Amino acid sequence: MRLRRSRRGVTRKWVYRYKDAAGIHSFTRDTAGTTLAAARKWAAGLQAMRRVGRDPAQEREQGRQLAEQTFGATLKVYLPMKAELVRASTRSEIERHLLVHLAPLHRLPLRSITTGVLSTRLAAIAKDSGATTADNVRRALNAFWVWALRRGLVETSPVAGVERRKAKSRTRVLDADEIRLIWLATVKDTDFNIIVRILLLSGMRAGEVAGLRWSEVLSDRIALPGERTKNHRPHTVPLTPQLAALLSLRSRSGVFLFGRVAHSGFGGFSKGKRELDQATGIAKPWVLHDLRRTFATGLNELGIAPHVVEAALNHASFRAGVAGVYNLAGYEGAVRHALATWETHVLEIAEGRVTGDRVVPLRRA
Repeated sequence: MRLRRSRRGVTRKWVYRYKDAAGIHSFTRDTAGTTLAAARKWAAGLQAMRRVGRDPAQEREQGRQLAEQTFGATLKVYLPMKAELVRASTRSEIERHLLVHLAPLHRLPLRSITTGVLSTRLAAIAKDSGATTADNVRRALNAFWVWALRRGLVETSPVAGVERRKAKSRTRVLDADEIRLIWLATVKDTDFNIIVRILLLSGMRAGEVAGLRWSEVLSDRIALPGERTKNHRPHTVPLTPQLAALLSLRSRSGVFLFGRVAHSGFGGFSKGKRELDQATGIAKPWVLHDLRRTFATGLNELGIAPHVVEAALNHASFRAGVAGVYNLAGYEGAVRHALATWETHVLEIAEGRVTGDRVVPLRRA
């Protein structure tokens, strides 16, 4: 036992000390709550570790390092490695899931993150951004923990016990009144507002627009390479007057049109969507991908041929079978006409000339 006198009185601690080539190492325990028998058992355990060749001091230091290794600090090692293995659009999605959606967990020591902690966070993500987003975050987390296990950073994966959320099949189509509210709420020239309007007018995917590069913007079209699309097929989006005007609002600096981070484009969807929901006051929940479904539904109801709508969406389904071998047409002229027709209709909605609970008014037979 070690006794020390201070202004507060005498302090008592149990001490176990040993010496090796690295110097003298000390382990202490408070006497409060620790009997002599318990202290002897504790010291005997440390002594037994040394007999079998283990170093208690080294293991204590390793434990401290592991405790200080936070989730956020580990991501700084993981993400650059992961970026080399996936395409740019996938990398952007992974970074959004791990850096944005899981930001509240970044300060936690990696080994302190439990299944319960992850389940609570994923439930919050599902509530704010939908079950599909929560499932995608879970998938990104699982890949990260598999990597951490292989590196020896953790001994078990807390993701394994997280219950998977079954995403509901979405059928949400925005009606004319909702489209008008969204259009009026996105009048300011912010990155998010411009992206929302482009999504509505073009039917593109959010990741495609968020990562848009100046090299992909030509004088009369957007030309996405295959590595930037979901089905790995190049996609051409003809520029209508409104789309061209929206793109002209961005200054030609750097690689990407949107975002503050030089290497990944725009990444503020969660915050932007929350602010947009507050501005519109739309009661029925909706997600940005519903703009793509609204675009497709609107084109069909405006009388655009289904195969042209599929081409505008860059779907490969209408080329299945023999058609996929022989029909390689891009229907660019027809798609340009379709986008112009839809743009005119959206502007009519924004001006209040089309209202109601449908994208387009019912036509009389």
